[in-house]
Amino acid sequence: MLLGSGGREDALAWRLRQSPSCDELIAAPGNPGIARWADCIAIDPCDPAAVVALAKGNDIGLVVIGPEAPLVAGVADALRGAGIAVFGPNAAAAQLEGSKGFTKDLCRANGIPTADYVRVDRPDAAREALNGFSIPVVIKADGLAAGKGVTVAMTRSEAEAAIDAAGDGPLVIEEFLTGEEASLFALVDGETAVPLASAQDHKRVGEGDTGPNTGGMGAYAPAPILTPELQDRAMEEIVLPTARAMARAGTPFSGVLYAGLMLTADGPKLIEYNARFGDPECEAIMPLIDGDIAELLLAVANGRLGEIDPPKLTGKHAVTVIVAAKGYPGIAASGGLIREIEAAEQIEGATVFHAGTAVGEQGLMAKGGRVLAVTAVAETFGNARARAYRSVDQLDFADGFHRRDIGWRELARESA
Repeated sequence: MLLGSGGREDALAWRLRQSPSCDELIAAPGNPGIARWADCIAIDPCDPAAVVALAKGNDIGLVVIGPEAPLVAGVADALRGAGIAVFGPNAAAAQLEGSKGFTKDLCRANGIPTADYVRVDRPDAAREALNGFSIPVVIKADGLAAGKGVTVAMTRSEAEAAIDAAGDGPLVIEEFLTGEEASLFALVDGETAVPLASAQDHKRVGEGDTGPNTGGMGAYAPAPILTPELQDRAMEEIVLPTARAMARAGTPFSGVLYAGLMLTADGPKLIEYNARFGDPECEAIMPLIDGDIAELLLAVANGRLGEIDPPKLTGKHAVTVIVAAKGYPGIAASGGLIREIEAAEQIEGATVFHAGTAVGEQGLMAKGGRVLAVTAVAETFGNARARAYRSVDQLDFADGFHRRDIGWRELARESA
């Protein structure tokens, strides 16, 4: 059973259904894209009792939790308490994503490289704390923010405006790190951690990485900038010490740990953790994982990660382009008709994952900010990118928009 209803979950469902060990797949609540691969059942994925009842009623052998909200709500705790295998951490371990302050304190206590920071509870304390930081400075909401609770303030007035906009909630004020960002996804089972894949996301809404932060406008995988040497350093200096610290605290992490990294002149530093697959990184990573992914996730859930062969990748490249509804990341237009998905998927190596869609009287329509995640795979990054945009261009979605420069840094490196 898969919990969630976004593009990440569509990619997970698509990949799980290809697993020889997966005989049947149920999604809760799912979406019209996920319905291609799974039986969708409309329950609240953040209701532990409802999830446990559905899993028991369908003799589920593994529950895969896609989004962060059910993790923080304790759904994994309830499933484990009922003796049901679950891929995803308990609520105490999900604090690594649920509280940026918790993670920063853990890094400080365990010598894990990250930006200098201060935690504050009130706007007046946050304004005072700004005096200890250079500009630019980073302002982060402490809790879950769906990828949009971060402001990189280029001036003091921008920083103060971000503090005011956050209201009375706790904040983390953080040193601005210089470098290029990359994402590392590691499977973690208590104190055992192995790298799965890397990717690079594009958070800003506009081309050239301009405009406000979003949940992500596109991604590509792998991220060659995260070289094998840098990946090894990130595992040894960041991921493994985190896993060990969580285990020592009696809150072992089990699931996928997504480390957002800044590759600085001093080596990789942790920006933040997510306690689940990223979105849209998941849509780029899933086509690249070789073998039976259901079996792999079950091994993590059952504490057997150290007993199986490490995960393997196909060696190919994937590029994902998000098609969002106009107005995103603000008030996004809903109800716009979407046509020609079948034509888009006729492009070699392309799959269109549904991120925010619904079925209306006239057909498929937009529901939410990020609507589609168009992913293409090829032997090279350049070909994967070209296929992804050819696929996007087949779509008929008048209310949609997308960036045309996903992967621009890698494209520049490849052509240099």
